[in-house]
Amino acid sequence: MSAIADIFPALIQGVEVTLKVLFASIILGYSMAFIAGFCRLSNNIILRSFTGFYVEVFRGTSLIVQLFWLFYALPMLFNFDIGSNFWAGVLAISLNYGAYMSEIVRGSILSVAKGQHEASTALNMTRFQRMRLVILPQAVRMMLPEFGNYLILMLKSTSLVSLIGMHDILYQGDLLRDANLSQAPTVYLLVLVFYFLMALPLIWLTKKMEAFSKKGVATQ
Repeated sequence: MSAIADIFPALIQGVEVTLKVLFASIILGYSMAFIAGFCRLSNNIILRSFTGFYVEVFRGTSLIVQLFWLFYALPMLFNFDIGSNFWAGVLAISLNYGAYMSEIVRGSILSVAKGQHEASTALNMTRFQRMRLVILPQAVRMMLPEFGNYLILMLKSTSLVSLIGMHDILYQGDLLRDANLSQAPTVYLLVLVFYFLMALPLIWLTKKMEAFSKKGVATQ
């Protein structure tokens, strides 16, 4: 118990950092998903091509490599500094998962029944009105289950920010292990427990999102 009492405060500090990275990544990542998803459906071929390039690069390369590029390579090669390891970590996670989720956005919008497009056009709606009032509400409902799964994946990916010196929960666990190797099993057991406890609300939210999505969308 005394070992746990010594380990617990340090891990709590790490949890705070992990949650800050997670919440910032969620906001920026989902924003990127919708922006890129809409751009992929644009009539502008330059915008479509640029967004397609972004999506394929970030889906086709490792998140760790992207993290190192943003934090180490960009300042060295182009004299462009992100500003802090916090923003480097948030940007890497957001851009990576935003690329994946943009395909969910694009696919869900394209999956809305053709009849819905025709009906809204028949009502003399503008393209923006059709998207905002008819297409997007149905598409978002289809996005929700996958979006929920990515919440949990983003939480697990926050552990990578320890590689660029952020004092998240894994970084704190590594420091405690290095200070007392005999405590390593206890340290990593507690790290595992903390990650699971942080994931529980996201798991609950994912189930709620899945339940809401089952209300369905129009099929004609």
